[in-house]
Amino acid sequence: MPLARIDLIEGKSAEYRRTIADAVYDKMIECLGVPEDRFQTISEHKAENFLFDADYLGINRSENCIFIQLIFLDVATPEQKGAFYKAVVDELQAKLHVRPEDVFFNLLTVQPADWSMGLGVATYVRGVPTDRLDPNSIES
Repeated sequence: MPLARIDLIEGKSAEYRRTIADAVYDKMIECLGVPEDRFQTISEHKAENFLFDADYLGINRSENCIFIQLIFLDVATPEQKGAFYKAVVDELQAKLHVRPEDVFFNLLTVQPADWSMGLGVATYVRGVPTDRLDPNSIES
């Protein structure tokens, strides 16, 4: 059920983009405890349409900056969110040689009624089934 948006400057290969998407998907399940539902977009932008402060907070970002935005129910702790950031950065650095400085995250948490999975229906207006929440917190 999470929606992941990945933005970067155009020109990277399909394999490169898919590696980013896979890292985000795998680590959001592993670290944030979200369900194994895949909804992701990858958007490429011309350099003149991809604007960011290259030195914000003293972090030197390059033209290879990647924006990762995840929209999901607020089921993760601050520690889980921090672990997610680190795990994604570590994987992108290992697999694609992406600089940690070039990975920018934004997590947005929403309420159950903020989702419609189709048919024009507020899918979770009556609550979220337990199998759509953190699978690690469900008792057998």
